Parts: sequence; C-alpha cells; structure tokens
Amino acid sequence: MSLKHNKHWSHTHSDYSYRPQNLPLTDNFGKRSVRTFVDFRHTNMPEGLDIKGFPLLCLVNLSCVSKVKVISFLVGLVLMCLIMASYLLMWDRKGLLLSEFPHPFRPVVIMTGATTAEDSLDRSFIDVKTLVKMINSNEQNTSRKVPDEKDVINTDPHFFSVIPRHFLPHVKSPCWYEELSGDLGTDPYKNNRFSLRSKSFKNVCDHMRARFHQNVCDIDGKRFRLRCLPYFYIIGQPKCGTTDLFHRLLMLPELKFNTIKEPHWWTRKRFGYIRFKKGFQERFPIEDYLDLFDLAAINIQVGISGNSSGEHRANEIITGEASASTMWDNQAWSYLHGNEEQTEPPFLAQDFIHAVQPGAKIIIMLRDPVERLYSDYLYFTLANKSAEDFHQKVVECVQLFQSCLSERSLRSCVYNTSLFNAMPVRLTLGMYFVFVLDWLTVFQREQILVLQLEDYAANLRKTLKTVFDFLGVGPLSEQVEASLTKRPMSNTRRAKDRILGPMLPATRNLLSQFYQPFNSKLANILNKKAFLWSYS
Repeated sequence: MSLKHNKHWSHTHSDYSYRPQNLPLTDNFGKRSVRTFVDFRHTNMPEGLDIKGFPLLCLVNLSCVSKVKVISFLVGLVLMCLIMASYLLMWDRKGLLLSEFPHPFRPVVIMTGATTAEDSLDRSFIDVKTLVKMINSNEQNTSRKVPDEKDVINTDPHFFSVIPRHFLPHVKSPCWYEELSGDLGTDPYKNNRFSLRSKSFKNVCDHMRARFHQNVCDIDGKRFRLRCLPYFYIIGQPKCGTTDLFHRLLMLPELKFNTIKEPHWWTRKRFGYIRFKKGFQERFPIEDYLDLFDLAAINIQVGISGNSSGEHRANEIITGEASASTMWDNQAWSYLHGNEEQTEPPFLAQDFIHAVQPGAKIIIMLRDPVERLYSDYLYFTLANKSAEDFHQKVVECVQLFQSCLSERSLRSCVYNTSLFNAMPVRLTLGMYFVFVLDWLTVFQREQILVLQLEDYAANLRKTLKTVFDFLGVGPLSEQVEASLTKRPMSNTRRAKDRILGPMLPATRNLLSQFYQPFNSKLANILNKKAFLWSYS
C-alpha cells in the first residue's frame, strides 16, 4: 500500500481545534452567541465606546493609542507562545503523532454569551430521541462487503511473500522456517525499528543476537531460522483491562517470551507516520514485526532440536500481542491512493490478519461504554480536566456525530477519519457492535472471545479460566494460579484523577441514551444480555 504524498495520520487527539467542513453543526447548536477564530469584527474596540468619537480620541492622544497597540501585540504574542508551549509539552509526553488531515477543516466555534455554567450543562441542544432513531434507521447499513482475498494480497505483495500459506503442524504457534542468505556474522537486528525506539526491546535483541547462530538449522544444505506470528491477538478496546490481562498472561510458562505488548503494527506502523521532534518515521516492514516474536521462536527451536531444559514443552509455547488499536483503528485507508472517493474503508486490519492467519484467536475486552469514555478522557487529557469539561466535550462529540449521520451511513461515520480527529473525546470507540460485527465478517464466532471488564474485576479467577480454555493452556499449578490472581491490577486510574470524582449525572444520562442502541445490537449479535449494560 502506498501513502498519499506528505499525508500521514494522527493516532490520538492532539489537536481539538478543528472540525470537518462537511459535518455542519446541528441547527440548534448555535442558540447561544458564537464567535469563530476568524471573526475579528470589533475585537479591538473598547466596550461601550462611541464609534464616531473614536477617531477624535485617537487624534488627541496618538502616542497612547500606539502604546496600547504595542502592549496588545506583546500580550497576544506571549499568550500564543504559552499556548504553543503547552501543546508541545502534551505532544512530547503522550508521544502523539502529527499528521496532515485528509479533508479540509474549519475553525472551531467558540461558545460565548451570558449563559451561566449551570445553564450550559443542562442545555445540551440535542434531541436524543431523534438521534437514537437515526442510529436505528442506519442498522441496515452496518454490514460490509468483504474484499476478495486476491485484492487484499495485491495491496502489499512483499508482505504476503514473507509469510507462507501453511505453518509447522507440530508447533502450536504459527511458525515456519525462513531461509537465510548472506553472512551469519551479519547483525540480524541492526536496523530493526522497534529496537531503535525501545530500550527494552533493544536489550532483548542484544540477548538474541548473541545466540542467533546457535539456532540456525541446516536443511538440505541450506540455512534456516524459525519465524512465528502471534498465536492470539488482544485487539481492544482501550481502557477496558487489556493491559492487566496481558501482564497476567505473561506469567504463564507457555507465554513468557513476548517482548512488547502494543506494537500497533497492523493498524499503524506498517504504513509509516510522523512523530513530533523526530520527523518522518518510515514504515516498519513485516520483518521488524516478526522479530518481536523471535525470543519465542528461539525457545521453540531449542525444543525442536531436542535441547529443551524440560521447564516447558517447546511446541506448546504460544505468542501473542495486545495492541488495543487493532480492533478499531483503520484510519490509514483515508490516506491511500485511490481512496479519495471512498466513504468507508475498503480494507480493514482483520482482512490482512485473516489472509495470512485464518486460524488466529482473537480476544476482545469491553466495558460499559459510558465509563470507558470517561476513563479514556481522564487518562489521555493532561491538563484542565473536570467533570464539566468532559460534559462539554461529550456534547460537542454527539452533535458532530449526529451531523454526520444526517449525511452518511453509520459505518461511514464510525470510520470517518476527519470526524474522529475533530472529536475532543473518542466517542466512536464505544460503538462496539460495529467493530465486533466487522471482525465476525472474516473470523468464525468460535475464534473470537469477547470479555467484559465488569466480569473480569468481579470474578478474576473464573474469567482467567475462560481465557485459558480459549487459548488451550493449562492446567496451571497452584503456585502459578495463585500468583496470577494475587497480582495487583495494572493501569488503574491515577490518584489525581480519582480526586475529580465521577462524571456529571447529565453527562451519564446523555451517554447512556446515546450508547443504548449500540449496546442493544451488541447484545443481540453476541446473544448475551449483559452487554446491554442496563442503566439505572
């Protein structure tokens, strides 16, 4: 796949100051007085001053006016520098990716006027009943046309030439032998982009490099190395417990050879991106991604060669990764050649995974989408967080989505890159059923395990048993099982965020009504009422 010239995408919400031109606000959004960044009418006019008398005043004291202009300019310059500095700090801390948007944007409308804070919270200017009807009426447009496998393969011939059609039958993980060429003394990890940007993985590469020649095998006079893909993928969603589950799975004897939890390769790094401060970052080739699982491949090869220590059965070692973007992030399609007129992604990440690995196991973790969104806001917003600020951002997002639905299909709005980048909070990530339905178009139902964070937290031992059965690992020793269940929870809410308390009741009510039709469809396709997240 080739990228549009000088166009790369943003993975997070680093810039909330823009909104799509083709997504106008709802009519009732403008019931209060508004001013845009490009509205400079009378912005420097002193309040209450007679306009006709203003020139005469200037003639009386030109020096005063000059000083006022100079001071105003300097104050504005200082404020602009402070704002830019704050954004720079946010980008550096979050590692946000800067990109040029694929569609034109317009300046954000700034709400002003004499309304009180309480007034602005109570008046959302959203007809929720009408919005829910719009969502339900789009149900027939949620199915997708699965692309032909030949079309998927033609998007990246090199990628599909590296991975064979069949894997070793006696090894649980999807592994195969890759022929080596050149001098064995050459560093196989020298140019790996993951190692260049991750100190922990660089250390792993240093360890594997020292043992590399020992694990090269000769077959019919040719030299080969063992390569592996992930046996399972924890694909989403963010703030739903994926980090905690992955770290617990790493305690299993069969799984302790994984190195990076979230490579984000299928959805992001294989396309290329721009990272602030470091400039353009080239694509991460498939070879770099496969290197992430070499530690497991080396240990599997040791077992195949008969040199296993007996600590574990090498052919039972499994690999996996937990990129929470794999389920939903398909923004790359907006930047590919030939997609300018497309309203929905022609290819999704699951199309590529299924094409090379039709037997992959998929784990999805979900939680109440209302709570997920608030947790996501608290985690990714670095400054000026409050329940009131969250409420205003939610209102803006719902309005933007409603405007999109008035012109486009539901799937088109869910996957719309411009809309996603314009939203100040990630509202669309809670529309679970759209994403789950799309994964079910290529993978069989028995290959996908959908978990609830609420069940995971309430009965950890039972949920882990479900995961172990799904992955075919165990039985576990009492010691390992005790360690798994006693391990403290990972990635919990920060203390400074807990002080902010819960979201406002008005926000919860709005989001509950908004997500209800999505939850209903999810519960229907999974045949489990618990996914209704019935709100009291």
